Amino acid sequence: MNLVHVDDLDAIEMPDGFVWRPVRRHFGIQAFGTNAYTPGASGQTVEEHTEAQLEHQEIYLVLRGRVRFTIDGNEHELGPGQLVFVRDPSLRRGGVALTDDAAVLAVGGRPGQAHEVSTWEYVFVASPYVQAGRWDEAERLMQEGLEQKPGDPAMLYNFACLEARAGKRGAALGYLLAAVDANERFRTVAQTDEDFASIRDDPRFPR
Repeated sequence: MNLVHVDDLDAIEMPDGFVWRPVRRHFGIQAFGTNAYTPGASGQTVEEHTEAQLEHQEIYLVLRGRVRFTIDGNEHELGPGQLVFVRDPSLRRGGVALTDDAAVLAVGGRPGQAHEVSTWEYVFVASPYVQAGRWDEAERLMQEGLEQKPGDPAMLYNFACLEARAGKRGAALGYLLAAVDANERFRTVAQTDEDFASIRDDPRFPR
């Protein structure tokens, strides 16, 4: 058994202005996805997103404070002990703190399938090192993800973004081309991704 207070978990502030607290990663949970969130500089607590790609159903529990959730354009103010379940993965959802002490626990997964750790977890945990330009640490964490999810197109794409920002043109192009081969949608995404500004003039860049 392992005990921890939510405030003692790593607090990783993301560029979107929310703080991710990696519950699943802390405990090494493999059976389901779960993480906690607290407000960052913007007051955002749960990032605006859909689960259309992963097809996850999600439930959110407000641990403390008050949070205004917006789900499919509808606002709901929740306080401690209240839950909101988002059955439809395609619905856009997000949450903004109404009090500074707000904290939310999220649990999710894809119905009928064994849980797989999502690519975004590795991207999130590497994010502080990317923002600080500490490329070696970021690469180590992303490599961990690639070893766990070999050939995963989203992992390959995000690794390409990292290497491009680190100035490693050859590695960035290699990962990007592999991502496009695995999933053609990343060809379109790459055309406007600012991370690839340094390699977009390369003749090998996927057009």
